Amino acid sequence: MKNFVLSAAAGLLLTGCSRPPAVSADAPVSAPGAIQYRLKMDQVKYDFGVYPPVASLHPGDILETNTADSDGHAVEAAGYKTGGFNPLTGPFFVEGAQPGDTLAIRFLSMDVDGDIGYGDIDPDFGGAINSNPYTPMLGPGIGKRSWTYPIDRATNTATFRAKDSTFSVRIPLHPFLGCVGVAPASGEVRSSIVPAEFGGNMDASEASVGNTLYLPVNVPGALLFMGDGHAAMGDGEIAGTAIEVSMRVRVKLDLIRKKKIGWPRFENADYIMAAGIYRPMDDALRIAFTELVRWMGEDYGLSAIDAYELLSKTAEIHVAEMVDPNYVVVAKINKKYLPHGR
Repeated sequence: MKNFVLSAAAGLLLTGCSRPPAVSADAPVSAPGAIQYRLKMDQVKYDFGVYPPVASLHPGDILETNTADSDGHAVEAAGYKTGGFNPLTGPFFVEGAQPGDTLAIRFLSMDVDGDIGYGDIDPDFGGAINSNPYTPMLGPGIGKRSWTYPIDRATNTATFRAKDSTFSVRIPLHPFLGCVGVAPASGEVRSSIVPAEFGGNMDASEASVGNTLYLPVNVPGALLFMGDGHAAMGDGEIAGTAIEVSMRVRVKLDLIRKKKIGWPRFENADYIMAAGIYRPMDDALRIAFTELVRWMGEDYGLSAIDAYELLSKTAEIHVAEMVDPNYVVVAKINKKYLPHGR
């Protein structure tokens, strides 16, 4: 966020939290100064909430960790029964983070951890054009079908193979995290399939390398969770899944003290972006644009009415997903249109 000072001061240490042990000899080589946490499949979470943290970090630290695929193949391969969709890594306690602060997560690297991705159409989960509890229809829904996607690192693609014909096509990889969130406010515990004010299962392809995600801190330490790796996904995630994969992730965490935001925000060198998360879709869009108007006022000095007019002429919209309990819209504006823009 423009003009914010990212504090690296140490803060309150939660009892029982400490930095992870030294990396084992067979672990991947870490970046200099990075802290590594290796996910234990018997410790994955299926909710965003106040859980004992798996590690404690300072603002300014680089974290290297891994995530399990949303369908739990990695969890089951390790000999454990999956507890639902979107197993989460974490939570990570950020020392000094307090309610009213903003947590900044800069995505430094993401790598698909495996040679196969997965896709499903599940009648229990629904999808954008399938009968579901929110949009019931007379007649049968779509039955369960599953696909596998071979990953080719040499060409940086995954291969779609049709079920009902011999057609196949390669899809370029764009790795990102479907789930990035912090503990909700007021002691709430929210399922790992839910996106909301705390982030969560946003399925936003903006949660990728080169971007920074800003999340509101709701509890001491923020308690950051990550999961639901995607190798690639179409806008809207209309059938309910992306190319679901386990991931190896490296992020830098920073803390913006005494800066309160209402909803998740993204930023990169060229854009500021605000997420609106709700049902119906038009309310998600209104939240996203209202937050973007506020951001343009706070950091760029534009009045609300001028920001409103400027967005009407220059804004871009990304429908991240329309299949989760809440829908996600990301509204964005190129910084070249803003005061002091590039």
